[in-house]
Amino acid sequence: MTDVVSLDTVSKVYGKGQGAVAALREVSAGFPEGSFTAVMGPSGSGKSTLLHCAAGLDTPTSGSVRLGGTELAGMNETRLTELRRRRVGFVFQAFNLVSSLTVAENITLPLRLAGAGVDRAWLEEVVKRVGLGGRTGHRPAQLSGGQQQRVAIARALVTRPEVVFGDEPTGALDTMTARDVLALLREVVSGMGQTVVMVTHDPVAASYADTVLFLADGRIVDEMADPTSDKVAERMTRLGAWN
Repeated sequence: MTDVVSLDTVSKVYGKGQGAVAALREVSAGFPEGSFTAVMGPSGSGKSTLLHCAAGLDTPTSGSVRLGGTELAGMNETRLTELRRRRVGFVFQAFNLVSSLTVAENITLPLRLAGAGVDRAWLEEVVKRVGLGGRTGHRPAQLSGGQQQRVAIARALVTRPEVVFGDEPTGALDTMTARDVLALLREVVSGMGQTVVMVTHDPVAASYADTVLFLADGRIVDEMADPTSDKVAERMTRLGAWN
C-alpha cells in the first residue's frame, strides 16, 4: 500500500539553548492509504506534536514530511493553509462548529472558504454515511454532543481529503456516544477507503484502529497490529502512562 503521509527522521524542538525541549526525536513513520492508525503515549510523549507536524499544522525543526508526493517542509503558511483546506480533514475534541450555521452549512464551510462548489450528490452521501439524515437544517445547539461530532466528521470528509486527522476526537463524549463515533470512523476507513490518523489516550478507542504507534520521550518505541483494548492498556502500563 502507498503511504498517504510519511515522516522521515522528523524532529521538533521548542525553545533554544538550555530551555530547549525536544518534542519529537528523529521520528520516521508512514500512514498507508485506506488505513486507520492510532497514536498513543504518556502525557508529553510527543503524540500531538507528531499529528500537528504530519498535518502541516506545525513545522518540523528537521526532517521531511510528505503528503502524497508533496513535501511540506519549506512551504510558507499560505501554501500550507491551501494544502490543508484541499487535501486534509480534521476532527478535534472540541467540535468547532459555527453556532449560527445549519448542519449543512457547517459541513460545507471548508468548500466555501476554498471558493469551491458543493457537490450535492457527495454531500448527501456524506450526510447519509454519518447518520445525519433529516438533521441538515438544524443548528448545533439543537444536536447532542455525538451528533455535533458527526457533523465535524462530515465536514472533514466533504472535501474528499487524502487523510483525516483526529486529535482526541472522542475526548468530550460519554462512553456510549464515543463508541458510536469510533464505529463511524472505522466505517469511514473500511467502507469509504479513507485514511485516518487519530491521537488518543483511550485503549478502547485505539482498538478500533488497524495499527497503534506508541510514543515515549519523542520517539516511536513500539507498534501494534490488530490491537485490542487489553493489549493496548497493558502496553501503555509498561510505558509508564499509568501507575
